[in-house]
Parts: sequence; structure tokens; C-alpha cells
Amino acid sequence: MIDQGLETPLRFCKGVGPARARDLARLGLRTVGDLLFYFPRRHEDRREFCPVGHLRPGEVRTVRGVVHAVEERHPRPGLSLLRVGISDRTGILWGTWFNQPFRKAQFRRGMMVIFSGRVERRFGEWRMDNPEYEIDTGADPLHVGRLVPVYPLKEGIFQRPLRALAREVVERFAPRVPDLLPAPVRERAGLVPAAVAVRDMHFPADETALEAARRRLAFEELFLLQLAIALQRRQVKQREGISHPPDGELHARFLCALPFPLTAAQERVYGEIRADMESPRPMNRLLQGDVGSGKTLVAAMAALKAAGAGYQCAFMVPTEILAEQHYQNLRPLLEPLGVPVGLLTGSQSASERARVMEPMAAGEAGVYVGTHALIGEGVMLPRLSLAITDEQHRFGVRQRAMLLEKGLAADVLVMTATPIPRTLALTLFGDLDLSVIDQMPPGRRPVQTHWLPGTRRREAYAFVRQEVAKGNQAYVVCPLVEESDKLQAEAATRLAADLERGELRGLRVGLVHGRLPAREREEVMARFRSGEVQVLVATTVIEVGVDVPAATVMVVEGAERFGLAQLHQLRGRVGRGNQPSYCLLIGDPGSEEARMRLQAMERTTDGFEIAEEDLRLRGPGEFFGLRQHGLPDFRVANPLRDHALLEEARAAAAALVEGDPGLRSPAHAPLRQALRERFGERLGLVGIG
Repeated sequence: MIDQGLETPLRFCKGVGPARARDLARLGLRTVGDLLFYFPRRHEDRREFCPVGHLRPGEVRTVRGVVHAVEERHPRPGLSLLRVGISDRTGILWGTWFNQPFRKAQFRRGMMVIFSGRVERRFGEWRMDNPEYEIDTGADPLHVGRLVPVYPLKEGIFQRPLRALAREVVERFAPRVPDLLPAPVRERAGLVPAAVAVRDMHFPADETALEAARRRLAFEELFLLQLAIALQRRQVKQREGISHPPDGELHARFLCALPFPLTAAQERVYGEIRADMESPRPMNRLLQGDVGSGKTLVAAMAALKAAGAGYQCAFMVPTEILAEQHYQNLRPLLEPLGVPVGLLTGSQSASERARVMEPMAAGEAGVYVGTHALIGEGVMLPRLSLAITDEQHRFGVRQRAMLLEKGLAADVLVMTATPIPRTLALTLFGDLDLSVIDQMPPGRRPVQTHWLPGTRRREAYAFVRQEVAKGNQAYVVCPLVEESDKLQAEAATRLAADLERGELRGLRVGLVHGRLPAREREEVMARFRSGEVQVLVATTVIEVGVDVPAATVMVVEGAERFGLAQLHQLRGRVGRGNQPSYCLLIGDPGSEEARMRLQAMERTTDGFEIAEEDLRLRGPGEFFGLRQHGLPDFRVANPLRDHALLEEARAAAAALVEGDPGLRSPAHAPLRQALRERFGERLGLVGIG
């Protein structure tokens, strides 16, 4: 083997030719380092040998015996059957393989063999089809007689050869795995060395060794992320920001004009934001609140504070519908106070965009709402002092940074209506201070949620007709189709036409989807808000931000195709008035997970409970789509399961940065390199150290 350390190509390993190297590359395995960190998805315990006389049908067992017979049969042309019987004095177990005659040469009468697999009783014989097996030579076994690694595979790649290659690579190269963790951190946390952890993640001696390895590698992943976040927080806190003046007459007039008082939670959260904005250091805060908790009003107060002091506020949202909704909501709140509100989206005409961009570029104070268009080329915000992003999980880290590059050392307020469990908030948004609106405005009624199978679809639309007859309105969301705006728009158009001809004949039905021109979309939404449109058929463009108090019914077609967070957001479009409201989920789940999602929606309207269930069902890697954030996938760590380890890693990272703010110590050189490689520009750490 040509030795280039962990960068040694796998094609130089014994038994890996060009064809097999290409197969391994399909798993992302090109170097020995790739394989070292390609961990098994589980281990099977094949250590305990079960006598043949104690076998039970359907059990997965490991049996050790002497080869009693080797038989090859041909039941019909083109089909071969290899049977190998092993005996242990309590009986005979037959291992069977179809169309694998080459295995016959591997077995001889009298040799000791170990079989492992699912046992069946057929025609009076004990039998295992395609058992894992190993010739027992007395040496350290690989495929049986131990905790056996089971790797994720793709078609054309098999466990036995991959396992054998992994053992060869682990034995030779695992000792060379560098230890990124400083010795004091490792010792304080009671962690095994990295080389030992990598070895035992593949081939542990027992469960204790496997858990110690998993704990070590999970801690390292969490520690590196928390270290990157701690460094980023320090960079932000050291920057000179804008110290906004205390609230005055403008703020008082704003509160007097509201038709209702703020909730205690809104007052508390705005107090945290106000203190940040009046501080000379930049604000970097995450505002969480369930659907309908009043986040937008708090954001409006923050925007007023910036614009009232002569600065600019950018309010960036992921969709044009949400941008238009915020624009419509903010204008009556702010413009009577002399604060202009502008709207910038990608679908506006050149003249419309110029009309908004001109005062922005001139530094005119105001609030500018928009989509990604706000970070587009040529957009200038020279007096930007507050950047608000709504539904932050749809933006990447880099996009947030691009917005800040438009102006001064702006304050940052990140909002989300998708509740985030604390452990995941520390992982995704650990660089942000956290504020939570944990109180709903008085009078908000919980939305009654019912899951109906497709066979009861007519009942759902009969109920919609009843509600419309009372003077209420309804949404109908079409099923998710392939990730294509065009196909989704076509599906919504077909559904609207079918409903107008069928179940909703005679009702005034409107349609909105992502491919509808902005002007047409806003016309439909205006007609829906005014009550002219009674039922709005839509894609998930109405998932966030749409606020029509007279809408009391949300029907979701194909509900089993949606994630929990999406369903909860869609449900949040109703229940905004003083009438009882309903969410009808029409779905026929084809999996246990989909069924559990729909049951969770029926069981609770609490956003944080929904978020915990979503995280449990989908796992942390998919909960938000970590790649959107510029954060790496975790190979080992699970922030939900490893919450205690996450807190420990967070404390260790904070202590290290406190003692060596720039990681300039020579002892921390491996950490600096690892952070640059894993995060780099994504967390603004390229120039670290």
C-alpha cells in the first residue's frame, strides 16, 4: 500500500481495484480517512452461541458447529442451491444460499464454522437463508462471534468485503487519527483518545467501549461547533455598534394607537430588545414565538425605534406573499407616525424597484420590507441600523451576513414561528441571545384539529360550506408534489377548478400559488381579506404571515405529505378571530411516521410540543435542513439525545475562548485548522487565529 497517511487513496488498499474503487466512491469513500470516519449504522451482537437444540423459529441467532455436510442441488435449470449443515451435538443447522455455487469451495467437512442469521424451521430441519458466516480458526473473528459492524450500503456494495476493508484500514491507520481536543478538555470530560474512539466505533470489544467511542466523537463534533459559535459571538460583542436613543414620544404614540394592550411576554421581550439596541454593542438576538403570539408587533416596535432615530431597518422574509403581508401590516402602524414603509421584491417592475431603491440608497430613514431582493446587487442601505429576518430557518448564514454588509454595524433580530427545542437552538443559533414570547394574546382560541381519511373528503367540504354559510371563510391547501413551482402551481390550479365544479360549486373560490405574478396574487389576497373570495385554494405560499380573521377553516389535502412544522404553520392561518376555528387534515398515511405526525396534530396545538415531536420523528439532521445554515451534518452527535453533552461541550468551548480568545496558542493550531476546514466562510471564521 502506498502510504500517504489518512489521504492514502483506497485504491491502493489490498483487493481494491479500479472497479471497486469506483463503487466505494459512490459511498463518498475515496481515502482511508473517509473510511475511518464512515461509521457503522449499528452493531449486531453475535457473541453468544446458541445450541441448535435451543433454537426458536423467527429468532436471530449465532450458532457454532462442525461442518457435517456440503450439498449442491439444482432444483430447476438456472437455479442452484447450496446447503451447508453444521452440527454441535444438539442438532444440525443448514445454511442455504441460492445461485452462489462459488461458496461451495469455502466449506469442507470437519471444519469449525459460525453461522449468524434468522432461524426458520422447514420440513423438519433448522435452516438459515444466506447466513453471515465465518470459518472459526481461533483468530479474532470479523463477521460473527463479536459486536459486528453493519455499514450503510448502496447497490453493488456488500457488507462482508466492506467490513474486511474497514478492519484492514482501521488496524493500520486509526492510530494516526489526530487528536483535535486539547488534553485538558479531554481529561476534564473523561474522554478516550481520538484514535481509540475511531477504532472502537468500528470494532468495539464490548458495549462499554462502543459507548465511550460514541461519546468521545459526539463531544468533538459538538465542541467544534460550539467553539466556532463562541468565537463568532466574541467577534460580534467586540464590534462597535449603534447606540439607539431611549424610547420617547414616538413610542408612546405607537402604543396609544394600538386597539389592545401588549401581553406581558411582549413587554418583556421588547424590553430585552430595547436594552440591546440602546447598548453600544450590536444586538444579535433570536425571537421565538408560536404562531399568532404577536412577534410581528414586537418587531414593528424595534423597527420604529431604528427609523425614529433616523436610521434604516431592513425586514427580510423568505416569500413574496409574506413580504406583502408584512408591508400591509406595518404601513398602518408606522406611516401615521411619519415612518415610511417600502416594499422590495424580485417580481416588481424596474420602475417600482427604482422607486423604492432611490430613498434606500440616499440613506432615507424608514422600514424596508423585502425578500432576497434586499441582498441583491445594487441594493444599498447606507444607514442600516437594524436587520430583521423572519422565518430565519429558510435563510442561510451567508444570506444573513450579506444583509448586514449593506450598512453599518447593524443590530440583528432573527424571528421564527417554528418553535425550536433548546438543545437545537443552542446548535443552530448558539451565536444569538434568545427571547421567547411564551404567551398568546387574550381571546385566541385553540384550533380544533381533525384527521380525516380520503374516504371522508366530502364531509370535510360539506363542513366548509356550513362555515361559509355562517359568513366565515376557508383555506384549502393542495398536496405537496415534486419540488417544482411549475408542477405545484398546476396541481393547485387543477384542485381549484375541480372544487369549483364539484364540492364547492356556487362558492367564490380564489387561487394563489408561487408562479402567479405578484400583482395578481395581491389582488386575490385583497379580495380574500375583504371577504369577496370565500375559499382560497393555495400552495404552501400561505404557510406564514397571512392574517385573515374571518377565516375559520383550514383544509389540508394530502396532509400525510407535509412535515409537522409545516402543518402547524398552516394551522396557524386560522383561529385569528373570535370564532371557533378548525383544521381538517385529509390524508391516508402510508407509513407509521406519517400516521404519528397526523396524530400529533390532533393531540396538541402547542408549538413547542409539536417541535419536540418533529425533532424526535425526523432527527436533528433534517429538522431544519442543517445545510441551509451552512452547518455540517453530524456523523455521531444527536443534539436531542446528547443535550447534556452539548451543554458540557458549550461550557468547555466558552472556557477555552475565554482563555485564548484568538486560539493563537501553538497547542490550538489543530483546532484552528479544523474550524477553517469545517466552517470557514459559513460562520465568518476564515481569518481565525
